[in-house]
Amino acid sequence: MDFDFSDDQQQLRDAVRKWVDKGYTFERHNAIVAAGGFDRAAYTELAELGLAGLYVSEDDGGLGMGPIEGMVVMEELGRGIVLEPLGQTLIASGLLGGYAPAELKAAWLPRVASGEVLVVLAHQERKARYRLDLCATTAVQAGQGWTLTGTKNVVPAADHADAFIVPAMAGGKMGLFLVERTASGVSTHGHATQDGGRAGDLTLKDAPARLITTDGLTALEHGVDIGIAAACAEGVGVMDKTVAITVEYMNTRKQFGVAIATFQALRHRVADMKMQLELARSMSYYASLKLNAPTAERRAAMARAKVQLGTAMRFIGQQAVQLHGGIGVTDEYIVSHYFKKLTQLEMTYGDTLHHLGEVSARMQDTAGVFA
Repeated sequence: MDFDFSDDQQQLRDAVRKWVDKGYTFERHNAIVAAGGFDRAAYTELAELGLAGLYVSEDDGGLGMGPIEGMVVMEELGRGIVLEPLGQTLIASGLLGGYAPAELKAAWLPRVASGEVLVVLAHQERKARYRLDLCATTAVQAGQGWTLTGTKNVVPAADHADAFIVPAMAGGKMGLFLVERTASGVSTHGHATQDGGRAGDLTLKDAPARLITTDGLTALEHGVDIGIAAACAEGVGVMDKTVAITVEYMNTRKQFGVAIATFQALRHRVADMKMQLELARSMSYYASLKLNAPTAERRAAMARAKVQLGTAMRFIGQQAVQLHGGIGVTDEYIVSHYFKKLTQLEMTYGDTLHHLGEVSARMQDTAGVFA
């Protein structure tokens, strides 16, 4: 199988990498963290590169690209630990483009593609943990529209998003709805996240909403799988840069008059980090390639990928801090921020233990390897 990237994909990677290297320096990252964890100007710059329209069809003003291009972009954003949630835009684009009625697509997708609006998925509830089929938020039909009541937690950029895609129960079945932040009955409470980004709680009280689809669970699973694939790719980028920073440090840090990179035991640890990185990269490719597969196959693939990525992210983050010594855990030094990002990504859309259970539940006679 040919895993080479096309010229267009490589050019896309180069463009995003140049922006990260020049436009999203560690100093700018720290300034955004200090200012609250989200910068609309930075998100607008991503949109100007066309990245907000990556999954939006050309008819709706986007680039009409697919999962491989999304993976390429998220890897490069991971290398720069970019805080602005482009992965959420990919989810919103996929859900609106794949499930929303034509009128809703026409009203929102061009604005999503241009970066005019940020739409995020608000699906997590405290009692549900990582389960997608548990939902306490309710939807009631009101004339031609709907009203929603409930609370969603850890919503990305909750107090900066322009609209939310919200699952809610209507007559015992889950539907998926679009809620504008400026609508009546909508309130948000923002907070910082472990990696310095922005999230918050979304509270809805008889908030007016637009129906995206009545097959909410199917759509939600698809949206979360887009998010998992994006998080896996982002994690690969974070790990790739973490390994590079660690190797650079070991080549300059001296003990007993020689660089610590010459110590055999430490070289072996770096080799183990590199092995985990390549295992993670291959599973990220696998996840992206399976995004358009049938539901059961896609869901199983995402769980497998997330298990490997979670294992690799935890190992590489811990080893990087260990190899840096005390400086590795200080906020002033860059590697600590990469470690925090890896820690958060490991828990995003379900931690390793959760997805290990998902893999186990989907095992067939072949133990899940070829099924």
